[in-house]
Amino acid sequence: MTRAVWDTLLDAARETHQDHAQLSEFCPFPEDITAQPVAPFDIPAAELFTNEPCFGDTPYSTFFSALREAAPYAHWRETYKGTNIGQDFMDRFGCYCVIGPEAPFISETMRAWMVYMPPNLHYTWHHHPAEEMYMVIAGSARFFRQDETPEVLSAGQVSQHQSNQPHAMETEGGAVLAYVIWRNQFDVPPVLTSDKELS
Repeated sequence: MTRAVWDTLLDAARETHQDHAQLSEFCPFPEDITAQPVAPFDIPAAELFTNEPCFGDTPYSTFFSALREAAPYAHWRETYKGTNIGQDFMDRFGCYCVIGPEAPFISETMRAWMVYMPPNLHYTWHHHPAEEMYMVIAGSARFFRQDETPEVLSAGQVSQHQSNQPHAMETEGGAVLAYVIWRNQFDVPPVLTSDKELS
């Protein structure tokens, strides 16, 4: 049963990715994907995500539904555990990997996650060596990139982050669900960006 849920999610991710010109140009959907076991791990944001009423309509309803169906079986991440990011963020920020470590699938050419943020949450400045693209699946958020003008993005729109370019995002009255991909330098996780690095 669980594998069927994951296979449905992979099909939805593949279809969405391949039909989206900017995603496909940034990183073609992998052809080397293999399945692997997942050890479920729950966090408070998982329940928030499955019950979130503030997404609104989305043209990516198949992908959206597949991510929700998979939520109870996912290994939800605690990327910033042990940092000073704050307990409110840890309790409300949701992320699980679809392709990569602790995910149902692995590839040597791409990593993929879902990222969920409820209303009125700020994801502070952070960076990583990997080149990254966010694509909004549902809802909207304001995206920040160092040396760029902030943008409010909604379903289908993307934010691309260069290697080690500090970036941040925030929601206001609504939630956001995003599909996030890395195309290289997979071994170094995100870290919070200091004020000195932003100056």
